[in-house]
Amino acid sequence: MYILIVAVVLLLALLAVKFSNRYGIPSFLLFIILGISFNFFGKDFNNYRFVDEFSSVALLIIMFYGGFGTNLQMAKSVTTQGVIMASAGVVLTSVLTGAFCYFVLKISFVESMLLGSVVGSTDFASVSSILRSKNLNLKYSTASMLEIESGSNDPTAYTMTMIFLSILMGSKTSVFKLILLQVGIGLLVGFLMAKLTEKLIFKIDFSQDGLFTVLIISCALLTFAISKNLGGNAFLSVYVLGIMIGNLEYYRKKEVVFFFDGFSGIMQIGLFFLLGLLADPKSIVKAVPVAFLVMVFITIIARPLASILLLKPFGYKKNQLIVISAAGFRGAAAIAFAIMVINSNAKLSVDLFHIIFVICLLSCLIQGSLFPIICRKTDMIDPDDTVLKTFNYYSTKSDVGFIETKINEHSELVGKKVSEIGLHFDIIVAKIIRDNKLVVPRGDTVICADDTVVIGGKSYFDPTGYGLVEITISDKNNWNGKKLKDIDMIDTELVVMIQSKNGEIIVPSGNVTLNVGDKLIILKETVRL
Repeated sequence: MYILIVAVVLLLALLAVKFSNRYGIPSFLLFIILGISFNFFGKDFNNYRFVDEFSSVALLIIMFYGGFGTNLQMAKSVTTQGVIMASAGVVLTSVLTGAFCYFVLKISFVESMLLGSVVGSTDFASVSSILRSKNLNLKYSTASMLEIESGSNDPTAYTMTMIFLSILMGSKTSVFKLILLQVGIGLLVGFLMAKLTEKLIFKIDFSQDGLFTVLIISCALLTFAISKNLGGNAFLSVYVLGIMIGNLEYYRKKEVVFFFDGFSGIMQIGLFFLLGLLADPKSIVKAVPVAFLVMVFITIIARPLASILLLKPFGYKKNQLIVISAAGFRGAAAIAFAIMVINSNAKLSVDLFHIIFVICLLSCLIQGSLFPIICRKTDMIDPDDTVLKTFNYYSTKSDVGFIETKINEHSELVGKKVSEIGLHFDIIVAKIIRDNKLVVPRGDTVICADDTVVIGGKSYFDPTGYGLVEITISDKNNWNGKKLKDIDMIDTELVVMIQSKNGEIIVPSGNVTLNVGDKLIILKETVRL
């Protein structure tokens, strides 16, 4: 029965994604509504402990991949502003929100500050979903700044939540020591684990399919566990890990992108569905008045005030500040932190979980719908805005492919200009590496011996799955020890690639000798009836 429910939920979630892409509503909002709707089937679900554990793992994956996908080269000009908003911006927004709850809503001081801390961060999933689904290329690198802020501000909100939660529970640990442990250990563990992961990536051969992705996810889980056990901010650690290894260039990066694209999507669906399932419809209705007032205050006063105070010194324009202020969506992290507070058994005078839950629902429903309109009304959309991405980005996220070839001294291309090579197909010489230095290819650039030439073009995908066969040369194979030109192959077969036992890719030529362990990719002409 449970397997059937999971299958139905995933299928409905896929339909929700399609609906989200069409109408620009954050997909996670639809997943939450889907979870709430299951409450009407008479099944009560109140396992806060399980959801807390699941949400920690889900946020771990989401934050790691958020860091992994942050292009530092692209966002170099706005990194400082993004980090300031992710730290000081969260603190200022949280304090202002807490003050509103204390002075206006008459909630106790510590609980007010706790509520403000829990809801202090901007949701990465919502920001990235709306920017991409509506293709909002914002002027002045604003989209990059928002993605850096929303991708890195959860650790600050988490640290503040831990501070006020410890005060509420009567902990004797000093606030300064707690901040030092959270931030210091979080950064240190993330940095050291990133360096260790980098060494593993480049020192150990993970040529077998799937093993490289296992390495990356294992390092992410290990980073989280070590940081948490040492008293550090585990979410900050995995975010640092993601940024550092995500901005390296290595051969199997495409595998990581494809895996985490799907895996993080599944984790988001599961997280948001469980959060919706955990919510009680009657309690949601009761929480609406308080939640609405808090959401309006954050949207109209707290977030804009924090944005103006922190970004105005950088010369940000009025329309840019309006858009940044409007992008303060609240989401999954806030609800997950609220569950963490509930599981701490702290004595609360308000229904913190449902108040935060409704704040996030209203924030994404109202702000998410209005944000594209605000961007257009403030003339912040730039259709010609371009972003700098690496070659690896294009080969992992699009259908553009790159191949490289080494020019030997006997090649007929030596001494020829790029314009004379005679590339009659829809491809281009993308770059030339000479003496470990980059040479930008022009029409009059001369090809030299020992050059590494990178050629780009549209990747080919065969939807039929027919035509290519892989074989491995064993010691009993008749081809072992023979040159490629000497093996007996029929006219309808062609060796298109050879991978040696140590993982080296060899371009097949007649004089290549086949050895034990070599993998041959053979193209066979097939007849399909």
